[in-house]
Amino acid sequence: TIAQAVRTVGYGAELEGAQTGGKEGERGFRSQWRKRQERAENERKSMLKRLISSVVLLVPLMYIAMGEMMGLPMISVFSGMENMLVSAFTQLLISLVIIYINRKFYKVGFKALVKRAPNMDSLVAVGSSASLLYGIIALYMMMYATGHGDTMLAHKYAHELYFESAAMILTLVTVGKYLEARSKAKTSSALDKLVDLAPKTAIVLRDGVEVEVPAETLTPGDEIIIKPGMSIPADGEVIQGGGFVDQAAITGESMPVEKNVGDKVISATINRNGSFHMRATKVGDDTTLAQIIRLVDDAGNSKAPIARLADKVSGVFVPVVIGIALVTAIVWLACGETVEFALSCAISVLVISCPCALGLATPVAIMVGTGKAAEMGILIKSAESLESLHSLDKTGTITSGRPSVTDIIPLNTAMSARELLESAAALESGSEHPLATAIMERAGEEGISAPKADDFEAVAGLGVKAKVGGKAWLAGNAAFMEREDALGGDNASEVRAQLDKLAHDGKTPLLFAMDGKVVGIIAVADTIRPTSRAAIEAFKARGLHVVMLTGDNAATAEAIRAELGIEEVISDVLPADKESHIRALQERGRRVAMVGDGINDAPALTRADIGIAIGAGTDIAIDSADVVLMKNSLMDVVRAIELSQAVVRNIHMNLFWAFFYNVLGIPVAAGVLYPLFQIKLSPMIGSAAMSLSSVCVVTNALRLRFFKGSQGDVETREAVKDALESKPAAAVTACPAGTDSCPVNNEANNGGAELSDEKGEGFMPKVLTVEGMMCGHCQAHVTKALAGVDGVKSVDVNLETKLATVELAKDVSDDTLTAAVVDAGYTVTKVESK
Repeated sequence: TIAQAVRTVGYGAELEGAQTGGKEGERGFRSQWRKRQERAENERKSMLKRLISSVVLLVPLMYIAMGEMMGLPMISVFSGMENMLVSAFTQLLISLVIIYINRKFYKVGFKALVKRAPNMDSLVAVGSSASLLYGIIALYMMMYATGHGDTMLAHKYAHELYFESAAMILTLVTVGKYLEARSKAKTSSALDKLVDLAPKTAIVLRDGVEVEVPAETLTPGDEIIIKPGMSIPADGEVIQGGGFVDQAAITGESMPVEKNVGDKVISATINRNGSFHMRATKVGDDTTLAQIIRLVDDAGNSKAPIARLADKVSGVFVPVVIGIALVTAIVWLACGETVEFALSCAISVLVISCPCALGLATPVAIMVGTGKAAEMGILIKSAESLESLHSLDKTGTITSGRPSVTDIIPLNTAMSARELLESAAALESGSEHPLATAIMERAGEEGISAPKADDFEAVAGLGVKAKVGGKAWLAGNAAFMEREDALGGDNASEVRAQLDKLAHDGKTPLLFAMDGKVVGIIAVADTIRPTSRAAIEAFKARGLHVVMLTGDNAATAEAIRAELGIEEVISDVLPADKESHIRALQERGRRVAMVGDGINDAPALTRADIGIAIGAGTDIAIDSADVVLMKNSLMDVVRAIELSQAVVRNIHMNLFWAFFYNVLGIPVAAGVLYPLFQIKLSPMIGSAAMSLSSVCVVTNALRLRFFKGSQGDVETREAVKDALESKPAAAVTACPAGTDSCPVNNEANNGGAELSDEKGEGFMPKVLTVEGMMCGHCQAHVTKALAGVDGVKSVDVNLETKLATVELAKDVSDDTLTAAVVDAGYTVTKVESK
């Protein structure tokens, strides 16, 4: 009954799960999303086919209808008064085909009108029908006049055909409908990628034998074997062994989490190191991944669409216009005028009320605004997103990036920071632990070639042992050092103090011991984008309340909050919690923007009024968001808000001109001036007025091409400069006293080590890894930015490898090159000498 009620007003409806046969474990929700994607993609293809067909037919129609008036060379069969009936009848036939292609507007619009709930489709249906009806009447009058030899009357009605207006209205609106269908297909694609995260198979223990089975056949209680690199197929609990599980996709934690017997594990997370057995507790539709998928879908379905002003007024405008047309006909008939005169005035009211300018007011401004945003590196996916950005109350943002080494602390006065890093690289070269990866990356940046380690041994969940240079080395956490009796002695208190400080700063320490004594600590933490601090200050300056929602622990979150000056932080947040926090704010009447870059952010991005994805984030986050920052700079959020405000102001001006035209035109069309001044609106004048209002609307919208915004390059440049000049002391590597030659210290404090090569022929080239480049324009921007740096001889930017190779004429610091690239709107993740 409910589905039939929906179908009655022109839409489609069916019970969820009806085509998939109900709940069938993972197979059920996988099949359900496949069906949904297929329907969305079919709708997009259907709309594209309608649009292309309409445009292909509209071009010859406009040529036949307007070509002679515009002075275009005409085909002889359509030119001249002797061929006016051929021209008119051809216009009618082409228009009827376009109307048939877009018949859905009539089905939905007139059904909604009958149900006394008129919408924009009703406005389109009434306007185009009035144009068609008037054109048919004019065609009959032309045939009547021709048959009776009245050439003047036939010529008069030859200029009163409105077939092209009916076709143009339908085609313009179809453009907007296609963009809407494409957006829906993208959302379905995001859900499909989430479903693909679930592993297809699992290894279970059956009667003491390892058996590989389809993941959809798992049942609660199954004992599942998880090996290194495997994705976990169900929620459960570790019952044997241990490992380090990367939960970033689900919880947002940047560092893998150690799992031992009794710990909970989550579906779709990845075991990076170690092996363990787990007992499944939740499978199929009950897993955490399935719940995230459900949240994304529910949030998308329940998000209230932004009611455009044109839609709001259509409920009043349509019946009022129809009422005016009826009253016009009745009044003129009552005054003794002919039926032809009364009908002409009534239909003129409907024709002049055709929503050409009204239909153009919003989409043209949106089209120009989104194009301008794309030039600025801001991808805005829908009109609703662009309209909504101008009225935000709160912004939730993720500011942390990938983990990297932040501190190298030698505790042995005989050892430099470089020597500690070199030994650490030798130890960690055989480890798959994420901390080891960060150390190896840092060693690569410093140009360190790790020596070979002998007798390597990994101790699951604790650390590693090996011999480097004939000495016994240990690397691991504090528990490992205590177990190996390496944490005692004279420096025990110093080690504890350093560990406490690093923990307070939200950093993860790795201890290194040589010959049974701790000799150094290397800490790893998330990096912060250079423009984050400036962007957050800009948010606060605009009266936005900034909240950081993160899956990281409280210590890490608090450290980032303090460094960036964020007003509020909520840590240890699961995806469902992020989504619920957003929903709670919305229920209090707040408009919320969410900035994120991970799979775990997808539900919150979809739930928020505006979901904003960092361009370097995951495909799923980008697909779930309304806005994508292609340059990875939070400063672009501010610029997007300003652009939205400019577009909304432009739309309001456009709507004013559209309605101003109707307010003036409708009374004249109704014949109000006829009794006193014998002025009756000529269809030619009406057509010119309609065109003029459309020209005004389009011209006004094109002004948006010159938008620049107040948060431009100057603010970004200053933000990066401030960020580089105010590096926290914790980020500077500590070297023992008397080691002025410490290369790491020189780079941190002096902006880069000396780069003169041994031959004295100049300076070594530098290679920058640049994230955020999406196309040839981005490549050109980065090239131009680096070429403009004093001391740069030449620049070679490779879009595929994301590497920018810079030849130097003199010493140029890494920070200077980085600032130039960030100033252009991109992110530098690594700088190294070639």
